Amino acid sequence: MTALPDRFCPADGARVPGGSPEWACPVCRGPLDLDFSPTPAPLAALSGRVNSLWRYAESLPLPAPAISLGEGRTPLVELTQEVSAKLDFLMPTLSFKDRGAVVLAALAGHLGPDRVIADSSGNAGTAVAAYCARAGLPCTVYVPAGTPPRKLAQIGAHGARLEVVDGGRESTARAARAAAGTPGTFYASHVHNPYFLQGTKTYVHELWEDLGGRLPDALVVPVGNGTLLLGAALAVRELHAAGLIAKAPALYAVQAAAVAPLAEAWRAGAADLVGETPAAATSAEGIAIPRPPRARQILAAVREFRGSFLTVTDEQIAAARRDLAARGLYVEPTGVACWAAVRDGALDGRTAVVPLCGAGVKA
Repeated sequence: MTALPDRFCPADGARVPGGSPEWACPVCRGPLDLDFSPTPAPLAALSGRVNSLWRYAESLPLPAPAISLGEGRTPLVELTQEVSAKLDFLMPTLSFKDRGAVVLAALAGHLGPDRVIADSSGNAGTAVAAYCARAGLPCTVYVPAGTPPRKLAQIGAHGARLEVVDGGRESTARAARAAAGTPGTFYASHVHNPYFLQGTKTYVHELWEDLGGRLPDALVVPVGNGTLLLGAALAVRELHAAGLIAKAPALYAVQAAAVAPLAEAWRAGAADLVGETPAAATSAEGIAIPRPPRARQILAAVREFRGSFLTVTDEQIAAARRDLAARGLYVEPTGVACWAAVRDGALDGRTAVVPLCGAGVKA
């Protein structure tokens, strides 16, 4: 079996051996990072490789698994002269979460648990359920009450057991974490487990390849728990350290105005969350996270890459969704948040890429 890199806590430095099923820091119970500093392959070396995210083998902590569904390599299409969209809703389970879920499932295959559990507002749970089905691993997904019925149907169709939790996203996470201590259980947490970020970072590796070895002036990503943003930051650091990009792009984070704890902290100049953000109804339920566990890392990454936070109302999201549908792109509300934030020129003419990260049929 391939040796697995150790994990460590970015808050207190506590370390966890690579082969341990531990999913959180043993000291503070916060999320873990991976002790892994790869050197990406140069552009010329990618020709002829497998047409999935596993073509970036040098940048991934696990070898390509037999459970791959061909995830990754999604199209990049122009919306305006300055802004392009990456169509991550064309993944096997119709959301960008496949990028991280396949890596989590590959890790679970190495560790050999009796069962896998996950918690999700829909898309991450669907992705974990699909890849566990592919791997033959029993899976239970905890979801909040109010999760869209189509997402519940998709999770169940993959054979996962559904546990519907009264309350919101945080109540669901608590229920899953309570179950995660059961012996023989692998907690496929897309928030706490750093292997998920190793998968989401391939979003930027693909952009870099498709743009001929460069990146746009700005990357604009939706942020709830921040898994796409933190993965993007990992990839930009790797490409820059390897000399494969001369300049890092600015990193912009988009939140729903109704639930925007990170944007509020940003406006306050804080390094962590400030006060309490109550749960609230929003069409962008996938990013409505009142207390993201990786808040400090998200805020630090946006500062590191000279970006900012943008917020969008449900009215702006609805208008942007109609606009994209009129262009032939049918995307769920959470997935259009970034286009809603920049379509009226918020980036002052700089080039940018936005992800369309969940299919409209899920909503």
